[in-house]
Amino acid sequence: MLLPIEINGQQKAVYAEPNELLLDVLRNEGYFGVKRGCADGNCGSCIVLINDIPRKTCIMLIGQAHGKIIVTAEGLGTPDNPHPVHEMFVEEAGVQCGFCIPGMTLAATALLIKTPNPTKDQIEESIEGNLCRCTGYIKQVTAIERAAEILRGGT
Repeated sequence: MLLPIEINGQQKAVYAEPNELLLDVLRNEGYFGVKRGCADGNCGSCIVLINDIPRKTCIMLIGQAHGKIIVTAEGLGTPDNPHPVHEMFVEEAGVQCGFCIPGMTLAATALLIKTPNPTKDQIEESIEGNLCRCTGYIKQVTAIERAAEILRGGT
């Protein structure tokens, strides 16, 4: 069945059944920043933004995304003009193996949309659903703090 959907600012029509996982549909469409980690909603590697809210696509059906705006990691900036969250994750060495980073950067972006000047506790809470096996989350928290400052107009 042909389903209309908006991904990263583009209207698309995807072939999928309404009961297919959003994760599978997005990956079939070439959005490989959406990762299959745990497949049961626990690791956060499959997070995308749905109407600016982080959602785990491994437990969400494509039919639930109908009429909503989806943003994947690929939709946050470009290689030539990266989003401040991506830029700060790189500058602060918050990226190691990279598997969890797309979901983590989207969770952080959702926080910064809602809360432009978050506390450290709010930052930690925003990424608590993103499991990272390589780090202790310290560099990611610092990266999010710096991205928040940039997005507020600081340096």
